[in-house]
Amino acid sequence: MLSNVIFYSIDKAIRQYRKLAQANIDRAGIAITVDQWLVLQVIREKDDVTQMEIAERVFKDQASVARIIRLLINHGLLTAEALPGDGRRSRLRVTATGEQTLAAVEPIVLNNRKIALQGISEDDLTILRHLLDRISANCSTPSSH
Repeated sequence: MLSNVIFYSIDKAIRQYRKLAQANIDRAGIAITVDQWLVLQVIREKDDVTQMEIAERVFKDQASVARIIRLLINHGLLTAEALPGDGRRSRLRVTATGEQTLAAVEPIVLNNRKIALQGISEDDLTILRHLLDRISANCSTPSSH
């Protein structure tokens, strides 16, 4: 039975959280998706990030990240400045409008986390982080079987 498979439960929890997060962003009247917010946040956090690094950080393929970046630029939330000496790369910058959007979404994100983690202690979260990190490490290590 699927409900007995831990990965099904993890995926279900993530999908429910994303649904809650998007509904609350939409309810606030902010025109951004969770994935767009994640990409914008990564670019704000790391000054000289590549599309490959963004894709790795937000768990998306590079084509999806490229589409999201184009959308963010078209909506005035990001700018792309050509890097001198490297015609293949651009430096992505969050615009003032992008910063305002991030600031508007921040209290919603914090409240979403509060709702999702209701009744879960810090000790439980520490154990959960440790277990999820172990699963992730197990999946990253080439199998010896």
